[in-house]
Amino acid sequence: MKDTKTVEEFIILRAQGWSFDRIAKKLKTAKQTLINWSGTYGVEISHLKALELEALQEEYFLTKEGKIKLLGEAVKKLKTELDKRDLSDVPTAKLYELLDRYHELARGEVGEVEPDFRDEMELEEAKAEAGTVTALLGTIPSKDAEDQN
Repeated sequence: MKDTKTVEEFIILRAQGWSFDRIAKKLKTAKQTLINWSGTYGVEISHLKALELEALQEEYFLTKEGKIKLLGEAVKKLKTELDKRDLSDVPTAKLYELLDRYHELARGEVGEVEPDFRDEMELEEAKAEAGTVTALLGTIPSKDAEDQN
């Protein structure tokens, strides 16, 4: 058995998408050993991949919150520039068009978020009553039900 440091390096390299051949050369370890480790440490590799993906999503504003912030900043810049412009200027129309697009994109992002204002105790009670996450979602009133009231 290789030392722990070698196994940890294998997990990191595999999570980064390295091939078994490439890792075998770097770690000077038999490819079959790496394949066996892949089965043994598959969960660790999977978790590390997920963490790296999440970090990339945050870095490049691919999360919902990041997209909303990025779009909001663009809207602010466009509004600031529009405030400086004369409405008879042709590029102003283009700025309004961009402003409209960014507003629509921001509305689309925000529209997908459904805030839940229950406190932890209320959520725990609902979970206990519902028994499953699916059943819990059914306890949230639909728009149709609200319209009937």
